[in-house]
Amino acid sequence: MPINKLFDTAIVGGGVAGTSLLFTLARYTDLNNIILFEKYDEVSQLNSNPKSNSQTLHVGDIESNYTYEKAQKVKKASLMVSHYIQNFGEVDRVGFKRDKMLLAVGEREVEELKMRFVEFKTLYPYLELWDEAFLATFEPKLLEGREEPILAMGARGQITTVDYKKLSESFVQQALDTDKNIQMRYNEEVTKIEREEDGTFTITSDTTVFQAKTVVVNAGAYSLLFAQSMGYGKEYAVLPIGGSFFFTKEKYLNSKVYTMQNPKLPFAAIHADPDMTQGWNTRFGPTAFALFKLERYHALHLQDLIAALNIDKDVTQVYMNLFKDSTIRRYILKNVLEEMPLVGKEVFIKDARKVIPSLNVKDITFATGYGGMRPQIIDKNKKELLLGEAKIEEDGLVFNMTPSPGATSSLSIAMQDAEGICEHLGTKFNRLKHENEIQSLKVSSVKEPSLEVKKRAFG
Repeated sequence: MPINKLFDTAIVGGGVAGTSLLFTLARYTDLNNIILFEKYDEVSQLNSNPKSNSQTLHVGDIESNYTYEKAQKVKKASLMVSHYIQNFGEVDRVGFKRDKMLLAVGEREVEELKMRFVEFKTLYPYLELWDEAFLATFEPKLLEGREEPILAMGARGQITTVDYKKLSESFVQQALDTDKNIQMRYNEEVTKIEREEDGTFTITSDTTVFQAKTVVVNAGAYSLLFAQSMGYGKEYAVLPIGGSFFFTKEKYLNSKVYTMQNPKLPFAAIHADPDMTQGWNTRFGPTAFALFKLERYHALHLQDLIAALNIDKDVTQVYMNLFKDSTIRRYILKNVLEEMPLVGKEVFIKDARKVIPSLNVKDITFATGYGGMRPQIIDKNKKELLLGEAKIEEDGLVFNMTPSPGATSSLSIAMQDAEGICEHLGTKFNRLKHENEIQSLKVSSVKEPSLEVKKRAFG
C-alpha cells in the first residue's frame, strides 16, 4: 500500500473522547495536519451514543460514591464541557439545563445526606436540601405510597443532561471550521500501529497506510488491545461490563434522581433520568453485569475478546475476590436475573421502587436497544479493579481507556493529551485562549457550529 502524507497527530476512535481531542488540537494548538479514524459511518456510535449512557454530565455534586477530593477533580473536568456547551451556543441542542437531586431513603441515609450536604455545600454553593414538604410539590411521585422518611440534596437550573453524540458532532464541526488540514476517515478501521526507527508511527487501516508524528488511541477496550500489540500494558486486562435500562410508559419525573451508593458497589446505585430520546419519559437503570463482548449490539470478535480478557492466575484471582464478597455476589446474580425476559422486570422493580414506590411491573418496559459496554481495567500486578480512567503514555503515543465518567472528563483529558503532544513535538498550546473559551464563561462571541457535521471524504 502507498503511504499517505505525514500527519502531526493521528486519533483512533471517533467517540466523544477522540472528537474532543480533535477539537482541542485544531483550535488551541499550532498543529496543522490532524487525522481521525472512525470505523463506523459516523461519530459516537458506541458508548457516546445517547442510547448507551445515562446522558448525564457527572459533576460530583449528586454522585455519592465521590469523595470530596474526587468531586473536586470531577467538578473541574465537567465544567469544561458545561462551558463549551454555553460558550459555543449549544444549550438546548447538545446540553440541557434541568433539575437534579441525590435522594436519601430511610433514617440512616437521611442522616448521611445531611452530613454530606454540610461538606459538599462548600464545593457546590448552589446545592439545596429538599424536605418531604418541598418534594411533595416538586416531584410528587417520590412520595406516593412511601412509608420511609426521605430527604434530597438537589440543584436547579444546572446543565445536567448532555447528548454526547451531538457534542461529538459539534467538536468535529468546530475542528473542520478552522483553517487546519483535518481529515475525517469514516468507515475505516485501524488494524495496526507501528513505531518507526525515526520515532514516527505508521498507521495501517483496512484500506491504506498513513504516517503520523504522534498517535492517540481513544477506542474503548480496543485501546488496551492496541497498546498490548505494541508491547505496552501487559499488566492490564479488561473486565467488560454491560449495562441495560428500563423505561416507564409515561413521564413520571422532571428531575434526574440519583440514589445513595453502597460503598462496596461504586457506580451501581440506581438512578432515574428524563430521557431525551424518548420525549423525556423516565429511564431507570443501569443494570451492570459481565457481558463477554467488547461492543454492545455489534458482532463479537472472539479473538479480540480473548486478548482483552487476558486471563491468567492474576486475573482469575481478581474474579475470585469479587465473588467472595457476599454483597458483590448477590448484586452480580441479581443483575443477571434482570436481563432475563420472563423475570427481569419483577426483579428490577424492587430497585426502581426506591425512587418511585408506587411503580408496578406493568408500568415499566425493558429498553430494547439501549445500554452499552464499560470496559473496566484490571491491574494484574495489584490484583485489583481500577475504577476510573486509565492511560498509557509512551513517547508521542497515548492509549486512553475511559470508563464512566469518561465523557464528562473528555475535554479535560483532551487538554492533558494536547499539552503532552505539543511538548513532545515542540509546538505551542494556546493556554490563554483555552482558559477563556473552555475553562470559564467569559466568551461572548464564539462562532456557533452548523447543525449537521460536514463529512469530508479524503483519498
